[in-house]
Amino acid sequence: MAARSGCGSVFSMSAAFDPAAVRRHFPGLLRRIGSEQALFLDGPAGSQVPRAVADAMAEYLLHHNANHGGPFATSRETDAMVERARGAFADLFGAASGDEVVFGPNMTTLTFQLSRVLARTWQRGDVVVVTDSDHDANVTPWVLAARDAGAEVRAVPVRGDGTLDLAAYERLLSPRCKLVAVGAASNLTGTIHDVAAIARAAHRHGALVFVDAVHFAAHCRMDVAAWDCDFAVCSAYKFFGPHLGALWGRAALLGSLEAYKVRPAAAHGPEKWQTGTACFEAIAGALAAIDYLAQVGRDQGGSDTEDCDTGDWDTGDWGNRRACLDVAFRAIGAHERTLCGRLLDALQPLPLRIVGITDRTRLRERCATVSFVPARETPSQLCAALAERGIFTWAGNSYAVALTQALGLEPDGVLRAGLLHYHTAAEVDRFAAALAARFACAPTPNP
Repeated sequence: MAARSGCGSVFSMSAAFDPAAVRRHFPGLLRRIGSEQALFLDGPAGSQVPRAVADAMAEYLLHHNANHGGPFATSRETDAMVERARGAFADLFGAASGDEVVFGPNMTTLTFQLSRVLARTWQRGDVVVVTDSDHDANVTPWVLAARDAGAEVRAVPVRGDGTLDLAAYERLLSPRCKLVAVGAASNLTGTIHDVAAIARAAHRHGALVFVDAVHFAAHCRMDVAAWDCDFAVCSAYKFFGPHLGALWGRAALLGSLEAYKVRPAAAHGPEKWQTGTACFEAIAGALAAIDYLAQVGRDQGGSDTEDCDTGDWDTGDWGNRRACLDVAFRAIGAHERTLCGRLLDALQPLPLRIVGITDRTRLRERCATVSFVPARETPSQLCAALAERGIFTWAGNSYAVALTQALGLEPDGVLRAGLLHYHTAAEVDRFAAALAARFACAPTPNP
């Protein structure tokens, strides 16, 4: 199959984003709770999945299922699928090669694995920098690794709006600093961090940079080249795929570091880092999720673009996938910013405290994830009440423990609602109306 022409040739023909068109790919969105249609605002903890992802997983299990490395047909097909998936993740990460992509059960496991390896290169007196904004999966693995190596841990503080204090960050750096771990976006406030600036400062002191892009990946275009980081991780279940983690690392680092592995495992390449038999059906599903996103870009690019070939097990040729992902995330970002602004406007008059950036002129500095503290009840009480009305949200700290502590939000945390590209303005209005009705009848707390 010949490579297709890139989406770049039709960028100027981009059509208005239509969430109704993408919703048809997601059977789960039709779920009803009693008489109400379910409203899935729980995406920051896991998105819904397009039918193509489930079909790809079933196709693999029913017709190609085998372990890798064998000379027979299903094993060769498995190897070819994994190779295509690595290429797809390289496109998603903005990386040079699929050989820099490692699969694992989830981001947390991959981070613990890498932290253990890097700790062997540290010594007493070295410094590891984490942030008060991050999910604990990008904090505790490094804290424990530093403890084992006798290294010091320093944390970048946050300002009142949830943004990182970059001036304070600069003061934490020194030639003793070995690693900076930062999230591309907060999973609690949606705040997008300036990863490129953080990486530049870290590299001036000779430190490596590890980026947690798990929350970021569903909303914005990852670009490890522009970030100039050394490692990055994401999880497919946040961007419409199955439960699978993926780690990108610079080829030289992945090649030179000594991985913890069994003796028969490969000594070179991504397989050096993958412990045990991979979840091949999840890899197939994640490949389909990335191709789904590329299809969103192709659909936005214009009517003369070709159809998606997510089910091509013979070649899987996606010569224009990277360009299509560029288009997709530009459209997704614009749509989500519109929804986020609409929700922030609707929340302003209600008795609650929004956590994070609320300025409409700064929407590009945040994802469409909105967290707040209700004035008249706990987040858990509100979460349960909304669930009865078919509105799915999350209450608590969402594993961003350092952030909820820093902002004085413990022990109850926040009510978190996440908007994704398949949400509509009508759903935002429904959520806002449900909150207004709830607050109108909620008891006033004792003084």
